[in-house]
This record gives sequence, C-alpha cells and structure tokens, in this order.
Amino acid sequence: MGFFQHKDAYKALQFPEFRAYVTGNTLFTIALLIQEVVLAYEIYKITHNPLALGLIGLAEAVPFISLVLFGGHFADNRDKKKIMQVTLSLIIASSVFLLYSSTQLQSADQDFHIYSIYAVIFIIGLSKGFFSPAASSLNPFLVPKEVFANAATWNSSFWQLGSILGPGVAGFLYAYAGLSGSLITVIALLLGVMFCIFQIENRPVPVKTVHHESIWHSLREGIAYVFKTKIILYSISLDLFSVLFGGVIAILPVFAEDILKVGAEGLGILRAAPSVGAVVTMVTLVYFPPLKHAWRNLILAIAGFGLATFVFGLSTNFWLSVTALFFTGAFDSISVVIRQTVLRFYTPDEMRGRVSSVNGVFVSTSNEMGAFESGVAAKFFGTVPSVLIGAGVTMVLVSLVAITSKELFDLKVDEKVSE
Repeated sequence: MGFFQHKDAYKALQFPEFRAYVTGNTLFTIALLIQEVVLAYEIYKITHNPLALGLIGLAEAVPFISLVLFGGHFADNRDKKKIMQVTLSLIIASSVFLLYSSTQLQSADQDFHIYSIYAVIFIIGLSKGFFSPAASSLNPFLVPKEVFANAATWNSSFWQLGSILGPGVAGFLYAYAGLSGSLITVIALLLGVMFCIFQIENRPVPVKTVHHESIWHSLREGIAYVFKTKIILYSISLDLFSVLFGGVIAILPVFAEDILKVGAEGLGILRAAPSVGAVVTMVTLVYFPPLKHAWRNLILAIAGFGLATFVFGLSTNFWLSVTALFFTGAFDSISVVIRQTVLRFYTPDEMRGRVSSVNGVFVSTSNEMGAFESGVAAKFFGTVPSVLIGAGVTMVLVSLVAITSKELFDLKVDEKVSE
C-alpha cells in the first residue's frame, strides 16, 4: 500500500494553490511542446537535415545552461512568483514575434524564417533559465511537507498529461491549421498559464537565506551541496546520461518522415507515446509509490528505458515503435518520481532554488544537449545506428553506476518521507 493509504491519494489536489500550479504547469507544457513539435517539423521539411533538428536543442540549451544557476540564486533571494510572471511575458512576446514572422516574412525570406525560429528558441531558453528554478522551488511551499510525495506524483502526472496532449495536438494542428494556427494556440495557452500564476500567493524568502552574500558564493554553495549529497548527485546524473545518449525525441521527425513514413499526424502519435506510458505509470504510482528500495527501482527503471530505446531503434513497424516509446515513458516516469522526491526531502528550504537550478543544468544537458547529440550522431552515423549506439551506451553506464553506488541501495527514502 505504500506510506500513505489509498484514501489519501488525492490529498495534494485539495490545496487550491497547488491545483492552480499544476494546471499552469500543464498548460505551459502543452504550449511549449506544441511549439517544439511544429517548429521541428517545419525546419525538417525545409532542410531535410537531422543536424538542423539537433541545432534546435543547442539553441535552447546554451542560454538555459548559461543562466539557470543565476536563476536559482534569484529564486532563493527574490519573489518567485514575480520572476515567473516576467519571464513568461518574455516567452509570450517571442511567440507573438514568431507568429508575425511565420505569417508576414516566411514567403519573402525562407532563411530569415528559419533564423527567426532559432532566435525565438534561444529567447525561450533564456527565459526558462529563470522561470524553471522559480517554478520548481515554489512548488514545495504550496502543500504541507507530509503531502509533498503525493504532490510530486500528481505534479509529474499532470506534466506527463501535458506531454501527451501537446505533441498529440501538435501533429494535427500543423496538418490542418498550419504553423500560424499552431502558434495562435500556443499564445492562448501561455496566457492561460499567466492567469494560473496570478492565483498563487506571493511567498516570503526563507529566513535562512543570506541576502548580503555574493552571488558567486551563493552559486558555489548550491553546487557544492549537490556534489556532496550522493543520492542527489547520482540520481540526476543517471537521468542526464540516459537521456543524453538514449533519447530519441529530437530525431522523431526523421522517423516519421523518412523511416516509418507516417507524416505530421504520425509524428504527433510518436511524440505523445512516451507520455502516455508515463501517465499510465504515474496513476499506478499514486497508489504504489516506488520509494521502498528507491535506488534499486531507479537503476531498473533506467535500464528498462535503455532496452525500450534499443527496441525502438530496431523497429520498422509504426505500432511497435509507438509501443517501444510508450515503455520509454513508463520507465522514465518511475525515475522522475524518485528523483523529485529525493530533491524535495534531501534539500533544505533556503537552497531549493539553487539545487533546482543545478538539477536544471543536468536536465537541460540531457534533453536539449541530448537533442543536439542525437542530431549530430544521426548525421554522421545514420539515424538507426545512432539510436542503437545510444541505447547501448545507456545500458553500459547504468551498469557502471549500479556497481559504484552500492551504499545507496540501503538508503531508506520511504522512511525519510514518513518522518
């Protein structure tokens, strides 16, 4: 049954601010994933170059990684809600510019159209460098401590729901409404996110935060805490390397267009499949949390992710490919719940922004830099070989981590949550 009973499975959703937070987070996820999918497909249709898809990840990762540590410092020392509002406004403005570019300038200058897409992705990366640490560090303050494990599962479930709806809707939006119609939808959803943020009260800066310390001292303190706390360092490192080498999301347009030949609608299904698997698993995890023997479960989940990725690389059947992607999402969701719970219960309140920002560097490196790695590998090794090599590297790395982290198998994460 786990450390809470079935009757408490919906406890976190009883808190209005948490409901507003997860609603906004879901809309934000849907909006950015619609934009990501349609822009990737647009660029691939124009260039037919997998490296151009990899550059999308690079355009977002470079500004995000450059700023997210500073974003964590500001999240610990400033009004988190205001940071989210300002940076979200910048994302909305850049999406409006992209809509103008796609409707007014595309036919006149195709190269400018492509460059404007990369520029907007760059701006979104800059904005997320501050938005993400503020949002992540605000989340734990919206529910009591004893409810957070349940809240983390629901937050991940709603995020995965957005990850299903975003790509699924994107393929059909692009096919029937074009790039402009898709972008209008994105802007409307982002305005909905802003409304949700307004429903959350401002939170004071934790009293232990030292306002007069230098920003460099603050950043070093956050980084040092992550590296000395093995359960945090190892869990986020596992996620980094598994997705960096084993992730295939960035090159799905190549599979949809050239290998499986299913077009934009098929791309939407492929892109949504991992999140369908994640949501199904998340619903199960609400009732049966994976925190007993947490480290063992994390290792097995990452290994399963690598195996499912290998099957996807070998598949030439659309529905087998969808199934393999379904299981990548299912295994990854177990990792997400364990990792979020570890971050919540092994991080002091006054350092949440900085620790969240370090985690953000790892996540962005795995996702966006992983997208770049996927594009480069597909360009030089071929699309299918690059996926098989990446899955193999993931399996080797998770085996090495399992061997070198034996002390973490005895860590009682479930007992820590119950304290």
